Amino acid sequence: MDEIKPSASNTEVATTHFGYRDVPVAQKQKLVGEVFTSVARNYDRMNDAMSLGVHRLWKRYFVATAGVRQGDGVLDLAGGTGDIAALLHARVGSKGRVVLGDINADMLGVGRDRLLDRGLVAGIDYVQCNAQALPFPDRSFDLVTIAFGLRNVTDKPAALREMQRVLKIGGRALVLEFSQVKAEWFRPIYDFHSFHVLPRLGKLLARDADSYQYLAESIRKHPPQGELKAMMEAAGFARCSYRDLSAGIVAIHSGYRV
Repeated sequence: MDEIKPSASNTEVATTHFGYRDVPVAQKQKLVGEVFTSVARNYDRMNDAMSLGVHRLWKRYFVATAGVRQGDGVLDLAGGTGDIAALLHARVGSKGRVVLGDINADMLGVGRDRLLDRGLVAGIDYVQCNAQALPFPDRSFDLVTIAFGLRNVTDKPAALREMQRVLKIGGRALVLEFSQVKAEWFRPIYDFHSFHVLPRLGKLLARDADSYQYLAESIRKHPPQGELKAMMEAAGFARCSYRDLSAGIVAIHSGYRV
């Protein structure tokens, strides 16, 4: 569902999906970057409108069940506006460390400003980084998280391998992502919301319907629960599992480094 399509000959260009469009692999990162630069300042406002605030409950549950402890070192990838980092910071305490990483400078800047405004300074670092090639040594973190970001990564297997690489032995990776709705009767309602309501909200609240159309399409192109679990296993994670939330609208995937 999310694979990079290799070129069939030396003259053809390998492609991947950008929403429902196939684009050259080299272009996807730029296109995704333009989307998040566009939505950065309205990202949380739009999330509240789109999910009626439920995304905040998903994130709190995600962190509450992460098993993070006082003094742990945590990397939050695609950390965006800092929601997950703030929740993690409260749990690792003064002796812990949270690194908020994001490939997009605008999203990273919004997250940094919001956390600073809340007085969260000590114990949080900010790194602009690509999840496919993390600038950290092997076995650096007790926990790596990525919430609503993996579906935007061009090479997801590479990102999962990097997450596994930077974990300490016994460390855990957690992925919170939109997934495949389980109830057949609910899918038409969910599709209507995604492809009709969501772009209109984007146009009304953020003056950007196209970016939110892409976000809706990217959810449908993301690997469903079983496929993502298999991808984590292929990346070297052990004891992989997932838990559906809200009838599979989102799922939390978990894997350990052994």
